[in-house]
Amino acid sequence: MRQLVSIGDIADNFSKAGWSVGWVSALDLEGRTIWIADAHRDEGKRFIVRADEKLSAFVELERQVLTVTFYLESISR
Repeated sequence: MRQLVSIGDIADNFSKAGWSVGWVSALDLEGRTIWIADAHRDEGKRFIVRADEKLSAFVELERQVLTVTFYLESISR
């Protein structure tokens, strides 16, 4: 059975891992709504993504944070 992902689930996961998350909608030059989401920590790490849909922005943000975090942990061993 396929499990649905929600923005709340992703935001909760970020919070549990010590990240602060924010998002905003804006209009691009053609009048379309875009979503900008960011995650940051007090240590200075920050990720910002842009997407056409709010959920897509959060999924991409999660993917980028997990990829970079995994990479940094793997090279520091």
